[in-house]
Amino acid sequence: MRLVVNGQQAFGKSVLEKILAAGKDEVIAVYGPEDKPGARPDPLVAFAREKGIRLEQPKSFKEEPEWAKLKAMNPDLAVMAYVTKFVPSQFLNTPKHGTIQYHPSLLPLHRGPSSINWPIIMGETKTGLSIFWPDDGLDTGPILLQKETPISPDDTLGSVYFDRLYPMGVDAMLEAIELVRAGKAPKVVQDESKQTYESWCRAEQGAIDWSKPIAQTYNLIRGCDPQPGAWTTLNGARVALFDARRADGTGAPGTVIAIDDKGITIAGNGGAVRAGRLRADKGEKLAGKAFADANGLKLGAKLG
Repeated sequence: MRLVVNGQQAFGKSVLEKILAAGKDEVIAVYGPEDKPGARPDPLVAFAREKGIRLEQPKSFKEEPEWAKLKAMNPDLAVMAYVTKFVPSQFLNTPKHGTIQYHPSLLPLHRGPSSINWPIIMGETKTGLSIFWPDDGLDTGPILLQKETPISPDDTLGSVYFDRLYPMGVDAMLEAIELVRAGKAPKVVQDESKQTYESWCRAEQGAIDWSKPIAQTYNLIRGCDPQPGAWTTLNGARVALFDARRADGTGAPGTVIAIDDKGITIAGNGGAVRAGRLRADKGEKLAGKAFADANGLKLGAKLG
C-alpha cells in the first residue's frame, strides 16, 4: 500500500522504521512538526530527511490546500503515530482506506492527552493501547484493535510506557496495517456509556497533599514519574520525587523519618514512601543522602 506516516518524536520514528524494515509498503510521505529555530530536529522529521522521504510540516491540518495536497499523493492509508495537532475528517478520510491512530489506553477509557499517567494515579491494575479510526471527536472513533498490559504496584509512567506500551504500540501499528491490507480491519464502535476523559497531567496536578491516604500519594508519585514529576516543598521551594517505593514507618504526614543512600523516607497518612531520587526546583536528580546533604535536609524536617 501507499502509506502516509503522520507523527513525531521517538515513537513516530520507531513506527516508520518498522514499516520500512517490513518492506511491504511504500511510504510516500511523512508529516511531522515544524522545525523550531535553534532546536534539534524532531526525531521523525530527521529520519524522514535521512531516508529521502517526502516531508510535509504543515502549521495546520485545517486548511483545504493541505487536503488537496494529500489527495494528489493518492495514498491508500494514513498512519498517525503520536499526533498532537487536530486533524479534521477531511484530511483523515482522504486516503483510500482512511486513517488509523495509536492511543495509549483502552478506549473509551482515558481519552485525552495524558492517558498513561491517569490510570496509574487512579490506582488501576491494568491499562493498554488502542489502534482506532479517528474522527472529528477526541479519541472517539471506532476501534480496530486493542492490547492490554497489567500495571504492577510499583510501575511508573516510565516503566508502563517505555517497557510495554511503546514497543507494544509499534508492533500493534504493523498488525493493524496488515489487517487493513487483508481487508479484515474491524471498526468496533466505542461504548459511550463507559467513556472517561482526563485532561493534561501537568506540574499543578503533581502537587502532593501528605494528608491524603498513603496509597493515593504513592500512586500520584509513580504516575508522574518521570513527567511531570510529583512534588512537595522544602522551605518554600519545590522538590520533585522519583523512584519511589512504599516504606515502613510512621510520623506526622510530610515528615522526613529516614535518610540513607537508598533514599529519603517521608511519612504520609497511614504509612510512608521512600523517594530514591529527588530534584530541587529544576536542578539535577540526586540520590537520597546526596540530596539531603546538598539541600540541608535533616531528619524531622516537614515537607509540604
